[in-house]
Amino acid sequence: MRKLFAFFRRFRIFLFFAGLQFLALSTYFSSLSFPKSQYLSSANQIGGTLWSVQNYFTRYFHLDETNSKLLEKNKELHEKMPESFIRLDEHLFSINDTVYEQQYSYITATVINSTYDKRNNYLTLNIGRDQGVEREMGVFSEDGVVGIVQSVSEHFCLVKSVLSKNINIDVMVQNGGAFGLLKWETQNVRTANISGISNDIGLKRWSKVVTRGGGGIFPRGIPVGKIKKVSLIEGKPLWDVEIKLGVNFKAIQKVYVVKNLLKKEQQELEAKAVQPPETDE
Repeated sequence: MRKLFAFFRRFRIFLFFAGLQFLALSTYFSSLSFPKSQYLSSANQIGGTLWSVQNYFTRYFHLDETNSKLLEKNKELHEKMPESFIRLDEHLFSINDTVYEQQYSYITATVINSTYDKRNNYLTLNIGRDQGVEREMGVFSEDGVVGIVQSVSEHFCLVKSVLSKNINIDVMVQNGGAFGLLKWETQNVRTANISGISNDIGLKRWSKVVTRGGGGIFPRGIPVGKIKKVSLIEGKPLWDVEIKLGVNFKAIQKVYVVKNLLKKEQQELEAKAVQPPETDE
């Protein structure tokens, strides 16, 4: 107790000054609304900024998980689209489980490595044979066609990108139905060409180009790009069609691998047309 009294005696002037200062500030903030609101506003602004920063980093670290969930949801939607089904009976008009049969299913994947500045470009995906991936399966993203599976290991697969020579994907102009083969002759990461369209067919700039569905690799209607330029090929009755690709191969991250459940049946039937069985005359 003696030490406490000695402490108050020694710092009595400072304590008296601190008390008066506290009383003055309390009176000031309680009597004037503007300084009080300014103080509270500043405190809220600082707190809000801190919460914004925290929220940004929280969303950033959960971004991959969110994207994966969104990719799975989009996969389910793709599988429910009419293009993923084959109609069993053209004469039936009611839609039920016996009218349509699932033709295409989709496997979600992440691009873990890729190139875009070579003559032949490839992407490595984080899925392989264990997830049901096979050679010659189509690959696309939400922006458009990406390529075709070239080789598969147990846990990974290598995709031949659209940005490669001899890619030859069957495509068509959405309005009008003119069709040809997608080729990469521009060696520009954002453009490609369509070969085989007759120049007696009218083509409009910025018309949408989609997959035709031939070959059983992609379902009909997957986006490819838009017509950027049309010109005549000298000495040939064909258009030279240049398109702007929908996919930005410099930033691609998430993709779908297409599984055609009826591809074998289609290939067997088309093989008979190419090589008809021999018959005795």
